[in-house]
Amino acid sequence: MSDDDYSATALGSHWISGTPAEGPTLVAPDRVDGSVLRFGPGVTAAALAPFPVPVPAAPARRGGGLRRYALAAGILAAVLLYLGWQRLGPGIEVRDVAVSTDPAGPACGGTADVVAAVRTNGRAGTLAYRWVRSDGTRSEELTERLVKGQREAKLHLLWTFHGTGDYPATARLELRSPDRRTAEVAFTYRCAQ
Repeated sequence: MSDDDYSATALGSHWISGTPAEGPTLVAPDRVDGSVLRFGPGVTAAALAPFPVPVPAAPARRGGGLRRYALAAGILAAVLLYLGWQRLGPGIEVRDVAVSTDPAGPACGGTADVVAAVRTNGRAGTLAYRWVRSDGTRSEELTERLVKGQREAKLHLLWTFHGTGDYPATARLELRSPDRRTAEVAFTYRCAQ
């Protein structure tokens, strides 16, 4: 048998009609002889399973599409509200203001360090203030920036004295924002030289 005579599928004569000059024409068979041989890269499903194979049904969807994400959306909304309140919520509030210095006053030709302790609620913000001295001097408006968690700001006034004699002095802090408050301290400069 030569290679030209080989055929992978042998068809019965009843599958082909016509003459060789016209070319073969396929017709439907009225009977089938033997078994069918299949060649090629794949095998059909009918060849794999001669019996019916049950296909599992798709699981039923529980709930609507929105209910599936309701918990995650609720948690996200709560986190965003908390962060918004942290950033945009109530600002810095002043709880207390106290001014102090060495009650003995500065030495001859010395400098008094007057300190204002401003206690806050710990929120971030800016204090605006000025110092007013009993000699008629007023500072320009000053600012102190507080970061979140900082509950106290120390504001300093350095007041230098010259000469001899006694001078009763008063230093007053005028807090201008976020609240308007004042606090002061009195001391005496004494120099006998």
